[in-house]
Amino acid sequence: MRATDPAALLATWEAGLTGRAADRSLLLHLAARPGADTGELLAVPVGEREADLFALRRALFGDRMQVRVACGACDEEMEFDLDAGVLGARPDPPPGPLRVAEDGWEVEFALPTVAALEAAASAGDPAEARRRLVASCTVRALRGGEEVPAPDLASVLPAGVERRIAEAAAEADPVADVTLSIACPECGEATPAELDITSYLWTELDTWARDLLLDVHLLASAYGWSEPEILALSPTRRRYYLELCADV
Repeated sequence: MRATDPAALLATWEAGLTGRAADRSLLLHLAARPGADTGELLAVPVGEREADLFALRRALFGDRMQVRVACGACDEEMEFDLDAGVLGARPDPPPGPLRVAEDGWEVEFALPTVAALEAAASAGDPAEARRRLVASCTVRALRGGEEVPAPDLASVLPAGVERRIAEAAAEADPVADVTLSIACPECGEATPAELDITSYLWTELDTWARDLLLDVHLLASAYGWSEPEILALSPTRRRYYLELCADV
């Protein structure tokens, strides 16, 4: 099954209509990696999933992404284009755990996986979410040479060490969190804007699916064809048949 198969994409869209953002991320990731199973995709680092979704976006809608952001200072609407290929470019993953040594601490940790992020998000309480994420990513932690159990680490880890860990993770996996800094052409102030590829791609898929279903309705009404027969047509042939319907 190809990732761009119209019937499969419609099934993905239908399945995600009532789902949460995490459910839609998984559905889109399954579409990006046909044949993969859920467990495999939940175990990949977050940045790997995001890179796959950028690649799916390119396959479906091309490289050019149009973004609109309101200036945080003057509320001016800003529109600009982004390149999905550049944003989704991910460096080679580290060969093993990342390591940070700071203020008497030595921490080895892995990049957060999709499952770890979802488990943290489901905690509800921010402190518990942080504890879960720190524990799930920690391979080994030493304070002055003494080992600190991963479940206890969040409560004793200094802010400076935690910041260094976050910086090292962001450097190793920049696609996991794409945040833009947009300079306003009116007032010159910079506005930070997080690009959520799941939300962006889902919005595009929703528009595409509704347009395609309208095409199916019109062609089925005009020619009596079934949905599978209409979806089997290339977009070019569907367009020509729709033009013929309009001329009648």
